[in-house]
Amino acid sequence: MNDFFAQIPTQISALHSQIFEPERLPIAIAALLIVTLLGMIVGPFRGNANPFYWGLVNTIFGKLGSRMNKVGRPKGDLIFRGFILSAFVLLLSFLLGRLLQIAAGTYSTWSLIEILALCACLSSGAVWAAIGRLYRALHEKKVIAGAYYAIARSSYTDLSKNDDYTITRVGMGLALRAFDKAMVAPILWFLIGGLPLLFLYSSLASMAWRFGKDGHFGGFGDAILALEKLMGWVPNLLSGVLIALAGILTPTAGMTRAFIALFKSKGTAKYAEGGLAVTAAAFALAVSLGGPTKDLEGVAIKRGWVGSPKATAQLQAKHLHRVMYLCFMAHLLLLASLCAAMIFA
Repeated sequence: MNDFFAQIPTQISALHSQIFEPERLPIAIAALLIVTLLGMIVGPFRGNANPFYWGLVNTIFGKLGSRMNKVGRPKGDLIFRGFILSAFVLLLSFLLGRLLQIAAGTYSTWSLIEILALCACLSSGAVWAAIGRLYRALHEKKVIAGAYYAIARSSYTDLSKNDDYTITRVGMGLALRAFDKAMVAPILWFLIGGLPLLFLYSSLASMAWRFGKDGHFGGFGDAILALEKLMGWVPNLLSGVLIALAGILTPTAGMTRAFIALFKSKGTAKYAEGGLAVTAAAFALAVSLGGPTKDLEGVAIKRGWVGSPKATAQLQAKHLHRVMYLCFMAHLLLLASLCAAMIFA
């Protein structure tokens, strides 16, 4: 019996080596800390709190994708066009990741190339800074430069004709989805496949953000959303678990009801609308998230309502404070998990 327990650390270490490279754990921890601290200080880059690489992909391929996504064309034609564009972007992203990985192995720079590359695909502190500005604008009832612009651009949502309740829900959804798509998922794929899979997933997440429209405008974004879901489903599950666990560390939140919600079918978010990350937060904070909006191109995004039927949808500035606290605790749990994995590895 003593020999069995003595072999547990060795068995865990062997499992780690089969799933991912343990040497990448310190790089992931360093990148997480950098984007969190630097993002809070600097804030959103040009009003966009999403990862830098998302912005780069959108700058290069955003207009091309908009021209290819012509309204009125047959749905099959649009799906094929979306697939062709996504395949081209994926190929370039994979090659970029491969070149950077070769460079990282060639030049001894204390993993600096890998850390910077991972930082380019992550975002947390910048999102918190954007939501912090929105919180002050709503709480103090005054105009703060860039408060609404950063939320609108980062979530790709038109906020010009929305009330404070809707804007608050959009801000809360942005924080939760950023934790999933711009923190947990890229780190997980980096640990599994290094820089090539990191950039592969990040390019998919960027195009899903830009063209997916949360699955409410079938056609051009269908193939993109399908590919992103293929790589993002497991990270979304992990994000939901971490957010649910963060409920026990967040005042007035609830962990038990969040975990129960992960197994429910009613009142939950579809994967394209945030999935388990948004579901866990809605039930943990006892609020109603989601709801219909319009994106920056004027397309109606008819999201479903997420949360208990008894939860309130009239969200205020205090709810932004609560979701920021919940996300902060989820980040701490993610950091603790990486540190624990490094110790066992």
